Amino acid sequence: MSHYCRDTNMADENNSSSESLSNTQVMYRCKKCRRIVATQESMVTHERGKGESCFKWNKRSGNSRGIENKPADCTSIFVEPMKWMETLQDGHDEEKLVCIGCKARLGSFNWAGMQCSCGAWVNPAFQLHKSRLDECLM
Repeated sequence: MSHYCRDTNMADENNSSSESLSNTQVMYRCKKCRRIVATQESMVTHERGKGESCFKWNKRSGNSRGIENKPADCTSIFVEPMKWMETLQDGHDEEKLVCIGCKARLGSFNWAGMQCSCGAWVNPAFQLHKSRLDECLM
């Protein structure tokens, strides 16, 4: 069994290679200690939002220049609640998510929901930042 890991920030650059590996399993590992923190089955998908125009600060100021904002890429993944998320068992409504192995901060959760970097709302939200993860193909 072979594993292929890549930095999730560079995932979009290699779309052609990932299309040829469409039947492979995707998993996400903590970048610091390499512990598996999520798999493709635990991911929660969402429709891509309208980018910066969805955020409150942009709604107030408006787009005075008349420039179209291209939709932003998602900088995080959203997952189902998992056993390793210790702060969930403490009864918090929102909190940081840390790796159970090395205690590195991987993201955060909020039962009321969060806005993705693409502008879409995800409820409830268990958000892991791609910059803190390695995407591995199995």
